[in-house]
Amino acid sequence: MKEPLARVRTSTLLGYGTGQLGAQIFRDTPAVLLPIFMTTMLGVPAWLSGIVILIPKLWLIACDPLVGAYSDRQKRARGRTPFLLVGAILTSLSFLALFAITDYGDPRIAAAAICLLFFIGSTAFSIFSVPYLAIASELSLDPHERTRILVYRMLFTTVGVLIGVGVAQPLVFALGGGAYGWHVMAISLALICLVTMLVPAITLRRVAMLPGGATPERFLAQLKPVLANTPYMVLLATCFVQGIGQASGYTVLGFVFLYALQAIWLVPAFIVVMVVFSGISQPIWLALSRRWGKPRTYVVSSVLWMAVTISWFFAKPGSDVLVTLPLFGPLATQHILILLRAAIIGLTNSGFLLLSLSLLTDTVDYQRSRYGVAHEGVFSGLFSAAEKLAFAIGPLIAGVVLSVYGFTSSTGGAATQSPRAIGGILLLYSLVPAGTQALSLLIFSRFAIEKHEPASDAA
Repeated sequence: MKEPLARVRTSTLLGYGTGQLGAQIFRDTPAVLLPIFMTTMLGVPAWLSGIVILIPKLWLIACDPLVGAYSDRQKRARGRTPFLLVGAILTSLSFLALFAITDYGDPRIAAAAICLLFFIGSTAFSIFSVPYLAIASELSLDPHERTRILVYRMLFTTVGVLIGVGVAQPLVFALGGGAYGWHVMAISLALICLVTMLVPAITLRRVAMLPGGATPERFLAQLKPVLANTPYMVLLATCFVQGIGQASGYTVLGFVFLYALQAIWLVPAFIVVMVVFSGISQPIWLALSRRWGKPRTYVVSSVLWMAVTISWFFAKPGSDVLVTLPLFGPLATQHILILLRAAIIGLTNSGFLLLSLSLLTDTVDYQRSRYGVAHEGVFSGLFSAAEKLAFAIGPLIAGVVLSVYGFTSSTGGAATQSPRAIGGILLLYSLVPAGTQALSLLIFSRFAIEKHEPASDAA
């Protein structure tokens, strides 16, 4: 196979990036809406909803690395795009099934059914997402060009967030908040997932990628050199700890706007502002990473994100009318502060997420220079498994905290919450993710990649 040139064509970048739109919807929408769906439609207690999400994620600790290792072994013969094709179709069907039934008759049956459906959907998503992430390390040898590749992925990430978080929940409530609203949302987003996730499966089939070396048949033989890659393990631990806090916040995002801010109508504006500033920031972070280096730029974006995240603890409903804006309508002082936070979150969050993925490709390249074969699938599988485990632990923590703070579950719609419960919601959206981000930066202080001469033969 012909080795790719340093400069990747824009058509390839677009084809690769488009897949992230649907992938982001499947990643975000269940994380944000399944807790609300289970606690307000199916009567599942908050603590049990966290366990429902945790069980499938625990399976992915094994599933993601195994998918990555298998795709490595299949790369030379078939490439990775068959995985994208199968994963795209099954993931979209699974998304639809999650929200298809709105009355199981018993909360325990509902919890078991959702757990099984999410287990199937998570497995399908693993078949797509792990090889998809591995491809980012195979399109170029140039570290800054790989950041450029991931800029396109991040741009489609922001669109996925806009649809999966900014549109999904308001759509449900705009249609009455009942079964009809959930069904329309599920069908619409499942179709978007299917179409966009099929794009890289179709467009990347003939794109030149870095050739794969001889890959051991046994999984443990593939895994051993990856675990010996110190920069990768530091980055893995950093992103895992960071992800736990992020997932805790994601879990209560809908609760924040529904209960703490009493402004569910503001979610689309919040997401639009965040997405716009995230898109604007991409070339900025690319330029800064070239000038300052990726690790330093990663730390700067993380610290700024922590500062704005802490401020959420003091958010409250708006009571005045400060200004009336086109498209937004009348906005209180608190609403303006929310949109200001959205802008800063868009600027900073996209920075450390972009650079964490770019640093991942650097650790893969470091592996290639040492051993002559990179095991991209195993790298991506472990990284993806850690992320998904973090996004399972986060909802579990959120469910426990909400229960401790007295959150009230209901069926058929949202119930009124006590001030104490609302305080727990804000805690999960502010101090918890800021604290885990700070801890992750302590771990990241150990990150360093030594220069290596290219390996003469494959390992």
